[in-house]
Amino acid sequence: MKRDSRLSLVLHLLLHMAHSKRPMTSEEMGTSLQTNSVVVRRTLAGLREAGWIHSEKGHGGGWSLACDLDAITLRDIHKALGEPPMLAMGLRNDDPACLVEQVVNQVIDQALREAEAMVLEKFSRVTLAELSTELGRRAPHGRQEHLDHG
Repeated sequence: MKRDSRLSLVLHLLLHMAHSKRPMTSEEMGTSLQTNSVVVRRTLAGLREAGWIHSEKGHGGGWSLACDLDAITLRDIHKALGEPPMLAMGLRNDDPACLVEQVVNQVIDQALREAEAMVLEKFSRVTLAELSTELGRRAPHGRQEHLDHG
């Protein structure tokens, strides 16, 4: 199963915008993330619908934040992405006739649900503001060029 990296992508985009002194183009962000600007635009369109960012066209235009970083948690973003599965591990057979597999599935399913609940609980306590503060702390003198390496 391929890993879903959209949460990481969205956080990356939002933090770049939070630390930029001007609107950023999807091409700039695509270059920074080493991905196609179409992927960036598609992702940003969903964030715009959530009211977290806005875009301006024309010279000097681009994408910028339209939200309070303290008001958005990682859990909010995970939810906005459609709540993709947290863990790539799954069951071999969802509806087994074998009693052994039924017992194995029950234990694995319970453990995965508990692990996901713990991650979501942690996500509900982490705001974008906290990530932004940590990023600012790590960037020497708040210099943007140190943030442009993916």
